[in-house]
Amino acid sequence: MEDALSERIEIVLRREFDEFYELESCQQLSAGASQETWRITFRSRSGESRLALRRRQPNAVSQSGAGAITLEIEAALLRLAVQSGIPGPEVFYVLQPDDQLGSGFIMQWLDGETLGQRINRAPELADIRPQLARQCGELLGRIHRLPWQNTALADQLPSITPADLVDQTWEYYCDINVPVPMIDYTWRWLKDNLPVDSRHTLVHGDFRNGNLMVTAGAGINAVLDWELAHIGDPMRDLGWLCVNSWRFGNSELPVGGFGHLDDLLAGYESTSGLNVDRQTLRFWQVFGSFWWAMVTLQMAQAWRTGETPSLERPVIGRRSSEAQMDCVSLLIPGDYRLPASDDSTVTGTQLPMPGELLAGVEAFLRETVAKQLDGHSQFLARVAANSLSIAQREFRHGAKIAQEETARLGELLTANDDLDTLRWELVHQLRDSLPLNTQGLAEHLRQTVACQLFLDQPGYSALKNEY
Repeated sequence: MEDALSERIEIVLRREFDEFYELESCQQLSAGASQETWRITFRSRSGESRLALRRRQPNAVSQSGAGAITLEIEAALLRLAVQSGIPGPEVFYVLQPDDQLGSGFIMQWLDGETLGQRINRAPELADIRPQLARQCGELLGRIHRLPWQNTALADQLPSITPADLVDQTWEYYCDINVPVPMIDYTWRWLKDNLPVDSRHTLVHGDFRNGNLMVTAGAGINAVLDWELAHIGDPMRDLGWLCVNSWRFGNSELPVGGFGHLDDLLAGYESTSGLNVDRQTLRFWQVFGSFWWAMVTLQMAQAWRTGETPSLERPVIGRRSSEAQMDCVSLLIPGDYRLPASDDSTVTGTQLPMPGELLAGVEAFLRETVAKQLDGHSQFLARVAANSLSIAQREFRHGAKIAQEETARLGELLTANDDLDTLRWELVHQLRDSLPLNTQGLAEHLRQTVACQLFLDQPGYSALKNEY
């Protein structure tokens, strides 16, 4: 398959690039929800050159990702942004049907760091990190003033109000058909706290740590991945940048895990000329975690149905509890209890015990297999090890956690039934008219989400208790 892809890419390069001499390699770097990124290396008359190819995955049979625009529209938007002084790669060529490469575009190759964890921790970026929050604010102020109205994008970009965006996200969640009461609770809160008189501008839609390219000299030298761009409330971009999921463990720094909110807002106000209402910003921060809690479940559902076979997707689905816990922290903070240590699956007279078998395979994948692989295969070996870690915790603690959740729901709803039925009953009541301040509701949701997160990802920064 990759040989055929390389041949088709070479035909395009030979036709479209005067300097092209010989293709050296095509290497896939990443595969997101529906898009792939490839590095193209070729020889030209002036030496070795590189390009980047962004294209739709050939097996992505439907737009399961919420709100994505086409790659052709994304290419036009990226061109507008770069022409208007927003740092990013120049788009050289948009793929055509006759190219037999699917939907996508070829763009300038840029060097820099895009991994969120490294942006937050790499020693070589230590001097530039304190400047990134203000740079983000300045760039967002300029993005929100891009002149989209006088281009073909005016008819191509979706336009959506905050109310419609909240309901659309909740409807995506309803379509998955699983009972997750914290998502319904957050939906109700968002409906009750919608922004008043929101502005109407171009919104990047995915402006966060991980979609920014950073260098030690320039700071942010590219704003990437415009596939969720739309016309709407610009405060969504600022709130999304501050969502805890994109701080990569540095929760004390609310802007991407690298900066302070005052610096972000000062930068934004300097280029937009507008003051930011912090309550509106909080609304969009809550919405960001609500949206991500839904999208992770949506990815897992696409895996379960066979739409997108992947080792990573089911593990991503287990990240929904991270975003739900961030909603808990923002809306109903308080105390909770995590499970006590339970070694029943790893200690006993059976040799080896079931938990020991799982632990041995996990260690083999993480410490031996992953270290012998490169690139994406190494990443997948670690994903497999994480899957086994989740299974071990579920094996040790899942039954007791479920028993306690059932008891709490029975008391809250004054009902006696199995856990799934009780979860659905709480969801239906939240969707109807159950007051959000019902006695015991916040405590139940906080405890339930914390325990689920303990099973899924106990090291996530929102889980403060010792375990």
